[in-house]
Amino acid sequence: MVGVQGRVEPRKNGTLVSRLINDLRQSIASGAFAPGGRLPTEAQLSETYGVSRTVVREAIAALRAGQLVDARQGSGVYVLKSAAASALPERIDSDRVASVLEVLEIRTPLEIEAACLAALRRSPSQEEYIFDCHARVLACIEAEQSIREADFALHLAIAEATNNPQFSSFLRSHGVAAIPQAEIVTDAQHDRQIAYYKQLYQEHERIVLAISNGDEEAAREAMRAHLKGSQVRHRELLRDGRLRSTTR
Repeated sequence: MVGVQGRVEPRKNGTLVSRLINDLRQSIASGAFAPGGRLPTEAQLSETYGVSRTVVREAIAALRAGQLVDARQGSGVYVLKSAAASALPERIDSDRVASVLEVLEIRTPLEIEAACLAALRRSPSQEEYIFDCHARVLACIEAEQSIREADFALHLAIAEATNNPQFSSFLRSHGVAAIPQAEIVTDAQHDRQIAYYKQLYQEHERIVLAISNGDEEAAREAMRAHLKGSQVRHRELLRDGRLRSTTR
């Protein structure tokens, strides 16, 4: 059984994901997790670091993007032999960001129309659920937790409010990966990340209010601005060639 030496108590600064990334990177750099060795299981990391499995998965995804670890199907996650260079700035995985752009390009026209239809067709219960999902995003921000799953739930609630199952079926086929933020989030400045999350919350709020008001044109435009903005931010990643913690 692979384990870690001693429980790492959470620090007060930084998001849960960024703290876990830092701790794992330090363990790899120090040799506590040796090159070629297997990391503890998802459940073990969750218990040891006192975080959810979602946080563990996002941290591992960031380490994989930084080419520090590799996941082997049915075997586990292993430290790469080149991981001793972990103190160096990570290089962006261009193929990963390109695939994010591809998903965003497909999502954009579909979700623009979904927002419009949701404004016209949502039931009272669906409208309430959209507000609940929006509030959940804010709760995650205030708790300094990843908003990825809450973000996905909100977009899915809007798709369901079209009352056309094809919209929600598309999002479900991609799952949370349709919200690609966590794939490229690493351990950059905490304040910057929280400011970015709040920006997303405000963009979502314009969409939610337009749907609630039954204003299909405003809903369409708010969703367009939100998803087009996401595409712009990812293209900036490709130009910069480095991972950022505030990009989605």
